[in-house]
Amino acid sequence: MNIIWLLVRESGWQVALAVLAGLVSGGCSAKLISLINDAVKDPLQPGLALQFFVLLAIALLASPISQFLLVRLSQDAIYRLRLKLSRRIMAAPLAQLESQGANRLLAVLTDDVTNLSNAVFAIPFLCIDGAIIIGCLVYLGVLSRPVLGAAVVMMIFGITTVQFILGKAQRYLKRARNEQDQLFKHFRAITDGIKELKLNARRRQGFLDQQLSVSADASRRYSTSALNLFALATVWGQMLFFAIVGGLVLGLPRLMTIDPLVLSGFVLTLTYLMRPFESLMQRLPVLLKANVSLQKIEELGLSLEAQAEDLAAGALKPIQPFQSLQFEAISHHYGGGAEDFCLGPVDLNFGPGEIVFIVGGNGSGKSTLAKIMTGLYSAEDGAVRLNGDRVTPANLEWYRQHFSTVFVDFYLFNQLLGHDATASDLDEQARQYLKDLHIDHKVTVADGQLSTTSLSQGQRKRLALLTAYLDDRPIYLFDEWAADQDPTFRALFYEEILPRLRDRGKLILAISHDDRYFDLADRIIKLDYGKIEYDRPKLRAN
Repeated sequence: MNIIWLLVRESGWQVALAVLAGLVSGGCSAKLISLINDAVKDPLQPGLALQFFVLLAIALLASPISQFLLVRLSQDAIYRLRLKLSRRIMAAPLAQLESQGANRLLAVLTDDVTNLSNAVFAIPFLCIDGAIIIGCLVYLGVLSRPVLGAAVVMMIFGITTVQFILGKAQRYLKRARNEQDQLFKHFRAITDGIKELKLNARRRQGFLDQQLSVSADASRRYSTSALNLFALATVWGQMLFFAIVGGLVLGLPRLMTIDPLVLSGFVLTLTYLMRPFESLMQRLPVLLKANVSLQKIEELGLSLEAQAEDLAAGALKPIQPFQSLQFEAISHHYGGGAEDFCLGPVDLNFGPGEIVFIVGGNGSGKSTLAKIMTGLYSAEDGAVRLNGDRVTPANLEWYRQHFSTVFVDFYLFNQLLGHDATASDLDEQARQYLKDLHIDHKVTVADGQLSTTSLSQGQRKRLALLTAYLDDRPIYLFDEWAADQDPTFRALFYEEILPRLRDRGKLILAISHDDRYFDLADRIIKLDYGKIEYDRPKLRAN
């Protein structure tokens, strides 16, 4: 099982200690069966009772030690796995994350990690049951090697057939897990597109019939097939177990001479083995499901890690006073065909204390240019220079720290994170900005915690602007920020907020369609299908 190797990689010595404790417990349990069989032969043997209670005490002590060690180890492993996956996702290039899809990432972080968490509780019992089985088989070998050989042959046949059934079940589990990605995609469609679904009954019914129900039904069929096969394997294993006992009792004495006490010892031991065998069969579905989930996690982790950005490189380097930002013949392509969209080549130069409007029609490349400017996308050709220093993968993280942004699809955290100011100073600054943004009657702040983010989209954008204010970076980028504001606050944004930032020496890059305010810009850059149509100062658009 890959999940076992996961634990071994996390802490080999703890696994070894836990397995040793489990083996001791299982071995003592097997030895207890041997003592019981000896007591059947001669219950008055000297020292038999003492051995029995000593072994019983050791087994009772070793079993919880093994379980405690493995439970703690497994939970630590799951904790580290969650953090590692989260770090890998944050370190992956934005373009790669967008290609993976949020539904796949959410499925891994929720469903797959939960499957692993559920499976780790079975591992301590797996070790103990395995030790009991091994110990009992050793004892059976001591009783009679020929009889053990016959029993092992029948067990091998049973294990082979059960493994064949389990292999088919695991293939169905993989199909069901692959369908989970589609289900998460449809679940997101329900939450993100609820307004559209409510307003169009045919679209809603089509979504249910043609998408959601199809994926849900496929997941149900694959899961049902897997669970049915697991049930079949369990029943088949139980029947084979009785067949082994029946063969030893009814068939083997006809082929060879067997001491009745040896035969009774085999029957007693094999009967005792039914419990650990049944326990293994019951836990196999959980373990196999976890194994499929771990494969999905590792696939995602490896694909993300292959292009991971070094978030530590230059992250602690101080932000420099802003002097210049240059883009030299940068370009970016979507897709690989000749007719796919291409941004560039773009040549631009910016300095402090500028208000620059970036305009253009839908699909002209404004958002793509914004992502390249902020370092979220990497230009395939050309060079980006900040204060004359070329931006490379080694200092990309440092470069990004010079930007405060509010994108169209911004995310609003309910806590003011990532600030060096003390809690009281941060709260005081936030309260002043809330007042300036005319939202202090809706939102309060205490210990860096916003009282609410459940507001209209325009008000949420004001809170996003608040966090950008508090970041106080040299360069601000606003992507259609004023689109959801009322006319009064829209005028306030263009006529007061942006000039105030410019007066503080900030570079403001604003994607906008508000042509009535274009004369307030120091420059206007117009894009048309990935190319710069013009870059002119103080031009009022027609």
